[in-house]
Amino acid sequence: MTRPRAAAERFIDGLPVAVSAQLSPIFSPLIQIRPLDVVPELAGVGALVFTSANAVAVAAENIRSRDLACHCVGPATTEAARNAGWHATQSGDNAQQLIGTLTKEKPIGPLMHLRGVHARGNVAETLSRAGVPCGEQAIYDQSLRPLNDAAVEVLAGSEPVIAPFFSPRTARQFADTANPCAPLWLIALSPAVAEPLETLPFQDMAIAGGPNSAAMGKSVEMSLKRANRVEGRPDAH
Repeated sequence: MTRPRAAAERFIDGLPVAVSAQLSPIFSPLIQIRPLDVVPELAGVGALVFTSANAVAVAAENIRSRDLACHCVGPATTEAARNAGWHATQSGDNAQQLIGTLTKEKPIGPLMHLRGVHARGNVAETLSRAGVPCGEQAIYDQSLRPLNDAAVEVLAGSEPVIAPFFSPRTARQFADTANPCAPLWLIALSPAVAEPLETLPFQDMAIAGGPNSAAMGKSVEMSLKRANRVEGRPDAH
């Protein structure tokens, strides 16, 4: 698992027990979340937009009031915002769906998208062009990290390795730094995430059936079944 540790653990915990029991998770985050020394400027803002649970966690440390409503991407981000005390609504499974929902509903604004330095989708710009005024502010950075020793060791072995990727940036970091010998069963959230991985030697690469953790979990389950059948082994990393 190459996501930040908390997100990676949530993903593993969300897998069916029958699946997770056959896996030996290796946690090697390729991105580290670093809060920026900024306080969000929210004067006149009507509602917040969150596209990641990381943004919620950082914002919760810097914003005392919970009066503003939140429009969120995905169940994990929505749940994180609710747990932090905000009135949060899931407005889509990805940024494109959120933009479509908010463009149609035209919530009371202006909105403020609190995000990381590295973000995709041009949420604020696209919403503003569609008649939904939205500002944006980066409140954390996502610095790249190398694979840790445990990941390097398992990639140098002969056991099958299932590796799910949720972002193009993480996939690119893996493709640039990994030197795998193990049979790789890669899973990508989208074609854009899959593209950097195509330079790697792999046994199989699947693209999830939807832009969410549930679809990624299903892909892990299917990859595990195929890996066990091909490799003739009872479990995988």
